[in-house]
Amino acid sequence: MILSGSATQSLAASLAADLGVDLGRVDYESFPDGEQMVTVPEVAGRAVVVASTVSSDAHVELLQLQDAAREAGASEVVTVLPYMGYARQDEAFETGQPVSARAVARAVSTGADRVVTVNPHEDAVLDFFDVPAVGVDAAPRLADPLPDGLADPVFLAPDDGAIGIAESVRDAYGEGDTDHFEKVRHSGSDVTVTPSDIDVSGRDVVVTDDIIATGSTMSEAIAALDDPARVFVTCVHPLLAGNARLKLANAGAEAVYGTDTLERVVSEVSAAPAIAEEL
Repeated sequence: MILSGSATQSLAASLAADLGVDLGRVDYESFPDGEQMVTVPEVAGRAVVVASTVSSDAHVELLQLQDAAREAGASEVVTVLPYMGYARQDEAFETGQPVSARAVARAVSTGADRVVTVNPHEDAVLDFFDVPAVGVDAAPRLADPLPDGLADPVFLAPDDGAIGIAESVRDAYGEGDTDHFEKVRHSGSDVTVTPSDIDVSGRDVVVTDDIIATGSTMSEAIAALDDPARVFVTCVHPLLAGNARLKLANAGAEAVYGTDTLERVVSEVSAAPAIAEEL
């Protein structure tokens, strides 16, 4: 049975359909003091809890879903984190700061027998879980909404760490070059992006990444391009906080495509097939 977090209902429904299993009705409640409560149906056998932890409340909701599944009779709980919040805090950046990804992973591990994530920011965060944890790649799905017949396309990553996603999208599309920008982060909000030597003049460009949060880095990368024909933006996790979508449009992005690990207007494709294959 699939049990969904409140932020991942569409993805959970798609996953249940792909797997051919029941989608359990989950009720979500908040008390006047802000505490949350979930209620799940009776479970026989394996429960698959699907919950993107997009907020601190979502983390609490996930822990409750795991515990409720056990109480409802689940013999096994597999936790699917389509989007794992706090994953980018994968080290202590200053003395006295937590490794937040580790703290979150340990908490999730207490209620799960196995964990599946989608394109974690760094694969190393999988080692923080105390139960078996794997990451699946939904990036090839991002090729589906791209227009047919792109003009001599270039698939660009905003830095060398994301080149694998650019290659995944390019391979799924079937043609094109890949490259990446040089990115230097001076602070949490101050980033310098320098274009590579590849010639994009008159060519369609697809900028790819695992997550777009504020859109600042991606919009700076687009602005640094020299006379592209068209620019499309793709990402696995379209967080798009604040005015991120406006930044991308103002920078020249013709369209933005993401998956439903975070359910947004731009969530053009589902990560469910990639997750289903792992399950």
